[in-house]
Amino acid sequence: MSGADTPVTTSSDEGQERLGTLFGLGAYLLWGVFPLYFRLLEPAGAVEIVVHRVLWSLLVCLVVLAVVRDVSWVRPLLRRPRSLLTLGVAAVFIAVNWGVYVYAVNAGHVVEAALGYFINPIVTVLVGVLVLRERLRRLQWAAVAFGLVAVVVLTVDYGRPPWIALLLAVSFATYGLMKKRVGVGLGALASLTSETVLLAPVAAVALIWLEATGRGTFAESAPGHGLLLASTGVATAVPLLLFAASARRVPLVTIGLLQFLTPVLQAAVRRAAAR
Repeated sequence: MSGADTPVTTSSDEGQERLGTLFGLGAYLLWGVFPLYFRLLEPAGAVEIVVHRVLWSLLVCLVVLAVVRDVSWVRPLLRRPRSLLTLGVAAVFIAVNWGVYVYAVNAGHVVEAALGYFINPIVTVLVGVLVLRERLRRLQWAAVAFGLVAVVVLTVDYGRPPWIALLLAVSFATYGLMKKRVGVGLGALASLTSETVLLAPVAAVALIWLEATGRGTFAESAPGHGLLLASTGVATAVPLLLFAASARRVPLVTIGLLQFLTPVLQAAVRRAAAR
């Protein structure tokens, strides 16, 4: 192979990949403690929590945008319908992931939710290898193989098809793929703002319906419960911004391998809470 054919990796590229890895670590560490957080939001149901996550996340994004005064990305994005469609698909899949996960945690299916986060890295890595043509090193293949064995053992022990786990894994892997498709041209904050803007009309209608029919819980145990629901904006936006920043900088297979941190941390959190 000639020197011209050899890919050149600059120190800048390596620095960006290290930064992306750190962002990914931050996101997955935060997601690892989410089971404890969502328990605090009861008696709100899965739909209500997802609706609040969308609307409060959008508010957080708009406040940050107002502070940094950066809306220069809006017009170029509106002229790129393919990117808008990709963000729309990403928004749908992350909303599905949120709803399924909150339902699983609050309905007592925590084991299956955790299993979903063991399956998720494998699905994400497969998407990176098969769809994006990314490559794994030997140690990375070993990690995937170890994770696959763990998934098989946990699934057999569970005793039935883990539909919740599979839906969690596929929805988040698809979300990760869409974030890669958007590319580096759209920043993490711009990307998340766009997703929440696209989801906001449906979320607003759902919230109005919940409150009008008496199914909403925002006013219960005021002001504590309402403030907790409002805190979903920060709790949702921060790890998603970290994830988006990571997805722009590192291969999808790296993101997949980092995802093993979340179920391990969730298992540790559950064990500590049970004592």
